Amino acid sequence: MALEKIIKKLTSDVNELRQSGRAKGKEIVIIDTIPASENNGPRYLVEGMGDQKFIKMNANSYLGFAFNKDMLKEEEKASKKYGIGPGAVRFISGTYKIHTDLEERLAKFHNRESAMIFSSAYVTSMGVITPLTTKETIVISDELNHNCIINAMKLSRPAKKLIYKHNNMADLKAKLENAKGLGKRVLVVTDGIFSMRGDNAPLKEIVEISNSFDEFFEEGVFTVVDDSHGVGAIGETGRGTEEYCNTKVDVLIGTLGKAYGVNGGYVVSSKVVTDYLRETAPMYIYSNPITAGEAAAVLKAIDILDSEKGLKILKHIKAMTIKFEQGLKDLGFETIEGPHPVVPLMVRNTEKTTSLVKYLFNNGVLATGLNYPVVPKGDEEIRFQISGEHTEHDINKVLEVLKNYK
Repeated sequence: MALEKIIKKLTSDVNELRQSGRAKGKEIVIIDTIPASENNGPRYLVEGMGDQKFIKMNANSYLGFAFNKDMLKEEEKASKKYGIGPGAVRFISGTYKIHTDLEERLAKFHNRESAMIFSSAYVTSMGVITPLTTKETIVISDELNHNCIINAMKLSRPAKKLIYKHNNMADLKAKLENAKGLGKRVLVVTDGIFSMRGDNAPLKEIVEISNSFDEFFEEGVFTVVDDSHGVGAIGETGRGTEEYCNTKVDVLIGTLGKAYGVNGGYVVSSKVVTDYLRETAPMYIYSNPITAGEAAAVLKAIDILDSEKGLKILKHIKAMTIKFEQGLKDLGFETIEGPHPVVPLMVRNTEKTTSLVKYLFNNGVLATGLNYPVVPKGDEEIRFQISGEHTEHDINKVLEVLKNYK
C-alpha cells in the first residue's frame, strides 16, 4: 500500500517524541461541568476518571466568561436570528450586521479607526503579517514570539529575517541598524504578553526605537503586536499591554478566544491597513467568519469588561495572581513574577515536568506542562493560568496539592 513506508517513519517519529518526554500525549476529554458555588469555581469531570472533580488551571479564559449567563443569552438570540453558522466566506454570501457591529466595537474599544475579524487568532497573525511583508521587507522579531508569528514569517518570505534577544532593546537597535540598506520597509513584531512566561514586551521602548529608525527606510518602520494574551487580562481597564505600557502600536492583533472566552481573532489599525488586508489576506478572504452567535457573545463580553463589573473582575484576577505567585514562592518553587495571570512554575527539566503534571492530574488539578521544543531547553515549566472564576479556596486547594508533592 502507498502509505506503508511513510506510516513506518511517522510511527518511529512519534515513538521518539514519547520516549524523550516531548510528546504532548493523549488529550484530556472533559465530559461534564459542575457549576461554580459560593466557595468554588467550576469543576470539571474527565473521561475515565469517574466522579473525580477537577480544577482547571490551564484555560486562557482569563475573565471567566465561559458560563456567563448574559453572554449565553445573547449568543442564543443571535443564533435564532441569523442561524448557527455563516454558511460561506464574507465576500461570497455577504456579511452579517452583527459582524460589522463587532468590528466597530473593537475599533472603538482600542481607539482605532478600523477593525476586522478573522476565524481565529492564529490565522489573524498569519493573515496580517504575510500580506504586509513584501520581497523588500525586513522582519525583526523577538526570539520568544509565538509559533503563529514564526510561521507567518516563514510563509511571507521577507527579504531578511532578524531575531533579537528576548526583550533586549539594545539588540533590537542593533538589528535595526543592521537592516539599513536591506529593504524598503521594516516590520518589528512581538507578542504583547509572552504566553509561556507571562512577561510583557516593553512596548513603549519598542515603539520609540522603531520610530527613531523610520527615516532610514523608504516605506518606514512599523510595529505589529500580537496581544492575544494581554487584551482582557492586563491593564487597568483590560485593554492589554498597550494600556499597561502606556503606548500605542501601529497594528494590534487580538483574540476573541482567550479572555472573552468565545472564538475568533481580530486586528485593529488605520482604515487603510484593514482595507488593504480585506483585499489581500487569504486567511480572511477564503475562511468563514465566526458565527453570528459568537459575535453577539463577544459584544456582550466587551460591554461587561467596560463596566464596573469588569473592573471588579480585573481586580480579582490581579489579587488571585499575586496570591498564587506568593504561594509558589513560599513553597520554594521558582516562578516568573508579573501582573499577568499566566504564572509559570519553572521546573527546568522535561522528566520532572511530566511527573509533576501527572501528580497534579491525579490530585484533581488540570495544568499544562511545557517542554522543548515548545519552550527552550532548560525552560521547561508548568504553566498555570488564573481566571476570574477562581476563588481563594481554589487557589488554596492547588497550593495545598503542590505542598504535598514529593
